[in-house]
Amino acid sequence: MDESKVVMKGRLGPGMMITVDLQTGHVLENTEVKKSVASANPYGAWLQERTRSIKPVNFLPSTVMDNETVMRHQQAFGYSSEDVQLVIESMASQGKEPTFCMGDDIPLAVLSQKPHLLYDYFKQRFAQVTNPAIDPLREGLVMSLEVNIGKRGNILEVGPENADQVALSSPVLNEGELETLLKDPKLKPRVLSTYFDIRKGLDGSLDSAIKALCEEADAAVRSGCQLLVLSDRSEAPCFSTHHFSCLIGYGASAVCPYLALETCRQWRLSNKTVNLMRNGKMPTVTIEQAQRNFIKAVKSGLLKILSKMGISLLSSYCGAQIFEIYGLGQEVVDLAFCGSVSKIGGLTLDELGRETLSFWVKAFSEDTAKRLENFGFIQSRPGGEYHANNPEMSKLLHKAIREKRDNAYTVYQQHLASRPVNVLRDLLELKSDRAPIPIGKVEPATSIVERFCTGGMSLGAISRETHEAIAIAMNRIGGKSNSGEGGEDPIRWNPLTDVVDGYSPTLPHLKGLQNGDTATSAIKQVASGRFGVTPTFLVNAQQIEIKIAQGAKPGEGGQLPGKKVSAYIARLRNSKPGVPLISPPPHHDIYSIEDLAQLIYDLHQINPKAKVSVKLVAEAGIGTVASGVSKGNADIIQISGHDGGTGASPISSIKHAGGPWELGLTETNQTLIQNGLRERVVLRVDGGFRSGQDVLMAAAMGADEYGFGSVAMIATGCVMARICHTNNCPVGVASQREELRARFPGVPGDLVNYFLFVAEEVRAALAQLGYEKLDDIIGRTDLLKPKHVSLVKTQHIDLGYLLSNAGLPEWSSSKIRSQDVHTNGHVLDETILADPEIADAIENEKEVSKTFQIFNVDRAVCGRVAGVIAKKYGDTGFAGQLNITFNGSAGQSFGCFLTPGMKVRLVGEANDYVGKGMAGGELVVVPVDKTGFVPEDATIVGNTCLYGATGGQVFVRGKAGERFAVRNSLGQAVVEGTGDHCCEYMTGGCVVVLGKVGRNVAAGMTGGLAYILDEDDTLVPKVNKEIVKMQRVNAPAGQMQLKGLIEAYVEKTGSEKGATILREWEAYLPLFWQLVPPSEEDSPEACAEFERVLARQATTQLSAK
Repeated sequence: MDESKVVMKGRLGPGMMITVDLQTGHVLENTEVKKSVASANPYGAWLQERTRSIKPVNFLPSTVMDNETVMRHQQAFGYSSEDVQLVIESMASQGKEPTFCMGDDIPLAVLSQKPHLLYDYFKQRFAQVTNPAIDPLREGLVMSLEVNIGKRGNILEVGPENADQVALSSPVLNEGELETLLKDPKLKPRVLSTYFDIRKGLDGSLDSAIKALCEEADAAVRSGCQLLVLSDRSEAPCFSTHHFSCLIGYGASAVCPYLALETCRQWRLSNKTVNLMRNGKMPTVTIEQAQRNFIKAVKSGLLKILSKMGISLLSSYCGAQIFEIYGLGQEVVDLAFCGSVSKIGGLTLDELGRETLSFWVKAFSEDTAKRLENFGFIQSRPGGEYHANNPEMSKLLHKAIREKRDNAYTVYQQHLASRPVNVLRDLLELKSDRAPIPIGKVEPATSIVERFCTGGMSLGAISRETHEAIAIAMNRIGGKSNSGEGGEDPIRWNPLTDVVDGYSPTLPHLKGLQNGDTATSAIKQVASGRFGVTPTFLVNAQQIEIKIAQGAKPGEGGQLPGKKVSAYIARLRNSKPGVPLISPPPHHDIYSIEDLAQLIYDLHQINPKAKVSVKLVAEAGIGTVASGVSKGNADIIQISGHDGGTGASPISSIKHAGGPWELGLTETNQTLIQNGLRERVVLRVDGGFRSGQDVLMAAAMGADEYGFGSVAMIATGCVMARICHTNNCPVGVASQREELRARFPGVPGDLVNYFLFVAEEVRAALAQLGYEKLDDIIGRTDLLKPKHVSLVKTQHIDLGYLLSNAGLPEWSSSKIRSQDVHTNGHVLDETILADPEIADAIENEKEVSKTFQIFNVDRAVCGRVAGVIAKKYGDTGFAGQLNITFNGSAGQSFGCFLTPGMKVRLVGEANDYVGKGMAGGELVVVPVDKTGFVPEDATIVGNTCLYGATGGQVFVRGKAGERFAVRNSLGQAVVEGTGDHCCEYMTGGCVVVLGKVGRNVAAGMTGGLAYILDEDDTLVPKVNKEIVKMQRVNAPAGQMQLKGLIEAYVEKTGSEKGATILREWEAYLPLFWQLVPPSEEDSPEACAEFERVLARQATTQLSAK
């Protein structure tokens, strides 16, 4: 199209629309469209006149029950001492959910011998790939817990009566607020009891009580009632954020947790708490603050649970049933949770009634305990719930691998074999109709261990010693370790040649080394924070893993606390020591399956020799997602179970999100086979692997490769102290403190021994089954048979889904694993690299200038060229210069992973992800000459430009879309306007915006600087001031930086707006705001009195000496 005929060029942002009238030729943009609809009726007046809100009511100032009555209620409703001390009291004192670590290693509620609350049978669903999670902390402006109570009319019948409701700011009510609602005459409230009568026996009593309750509710609504209150006095067994989400997810509009609030009051008034506060051992809170803190923590937790699924509004979550059920039978599901997924069956209504009654009996029998029972669901303890990672297990494992004796490993095996039923695979066994064969005929252990991988544990969550010891061990056996998020030190990429007596000057902190050892991680991880993801990091990978979700906290991001960001870790992550680093919940370049396919394409582009894996977490529907991932050209799909480990996560996330890998793997394998896609991808699985038996079970269910996480840490010395989240690990496995890291006991040989033991266990089992190689049993669910196991709670578990078979792939597992890396097909970069002058310039570090035509089907252009340079010269070593000009419309990821020495110019426009991950060089985007539109008013590049950049400069003559410079580390950019969330999560670099920006600027920005021109005084409310402060550009160094960047920008782009600013500098400079995070406050660019501060610091240092 002739660009001179284009009069307007823009973008459709989230929630925006345009309408085109083809008859009249009129185009209405977003605001005009919405105004025309909004002005059709007096909606505002209706809301003002009809909608009522309740005034906040003060919390109760003292306890309502005596201590014994509180205790009886807590026992009757299933509270344990852990629930009170670790959850409720923690929320009351700190106002936030408690954090824990290591993952969930106790049995599913249905398999447990301990009584569980009904909530524990439900797991929260979460978004992966198809619907981005939201960051409830940094993007809270799009979220709301508001809920309306009252009659809901037909929204298609417009009228003022639809506004006749009570608006609540949150679904969590205190006793006074509930009382207010009960007195509202328009609502005509009705209280219905949720007790069930067992005087005539338990059998059938729960069923008949539920049906009677439903009939009573039905009759009440038909008689005009608009508010039903289901009450055991209100809602007692509700104290965790998961409990609230279950109740709301299945239809409650609001919850009054009276027993949890009474527990908060009792805690605050107890002598122990009073003394701790008096002695300064605990922050002082009043009895009102304790209750307010508890509700604040619940509300924050609810936002987090909504955000995992990408849901903004509680009103959308209410009644949406976004849960999976593990362990409730079909009659329970059909009666109460109709439509929810429950693949393994489980408890009947009578069995559920019996479990509920077991709590009640404890509370009201004659021998009622004087204190709450500790079930040990969170922390392992004698007599408590079984934990798979227990001290006995780790002792036996340490003994076996350090003594390297088969009989010691046999004792470890026997310990695992005699454990209580812990996971679904414990209900199955392998049986074959073949005769056993001699073990000598079975494939060697050296071949089996090549299928083993370790989990993606970041250097930061665990210590350098642990990280490197694991990598060396995996490289010795031909397996694969995983870098986790955070990059990797290039010193680890070369084999050691200087080892003497097990020590190397290259890695002096390790012992037990050998010449030829390599500490590189074969799998390099690309996570949402993109920390340490540079071109050189990617080209030195054997495999690249896109971490979509983590088993221990799917749907959530992460945060490395400032105290764990040492100088070394900050260097690897291109950030500053001591400054917290945020990994967002979603990848901001993956909002759909097509976006994921694009990132896979980008990674294949920069490193065509590396297989790309995508890590998903088990949940219902994962098969469909996996099919999309396979079609998106991934080489490997990893399925993680909910029981994977973590360095730190909220307790409710560890316990209540994600599913068992047995179900996720089965669904993925079978869906891929049914769609003819299984041969395209290697299936890898992880989560709670501890033995060869786990490997065999996973193989029979269809997995080609097997991941070991927590157990690999145990093998290198972890003693299961379960304090990873505190930075105080006593053996230096999960700490960054030097004095603790010095205690690290592990050597690579320990882990090698462990994996060889596991492989030999697999070999022995294969021989017993009559098979020569692992290939022969992969996907063979016909070899799985139900074990005759007597469970305490039910005999109604249905394993049919795990035992079903969709057939076998046409290729063997070994053939699938050994196939070539999937290719991007012919790409423009190949044409560029085939140019003899460009090839000569790269080889001999010369300067060359070239021009190419580009079309929007040309994606990730320059990525392959950058990869070739990075492989040969590293991120900074190239002394030549490639000046490449493109004319046309560029596809996604234009200029991704650029390296220094690349100067790229685009005359035209570009799609999303311009400059993604660039490490250096220069990227200029300008419109063609003689356009029909004004360049500074037009959007010329798409969303999420400069994502995770670690260097280089970007100059854009025109506007950018959403999330410009998101998670930018060191890149510099000048642009003439942006959408929402500009500079989000930035940790370094500098961004200049010479025009309007959208909302939520600088959310989560912990480093770097931003300069934004505010000509019409509209910027202040758009900035997220949680971290950054706004100031005018007063520091001389800051003024020089700003002016220098605009001068370079005008020179490169010919921007008229930029030229005007420079001409009238004195008038424009006062209109700029500088956004400054705390880490930059004392920098010369941000501190107007920098010289004075420097002098003061020098004086302080001298006096200290």
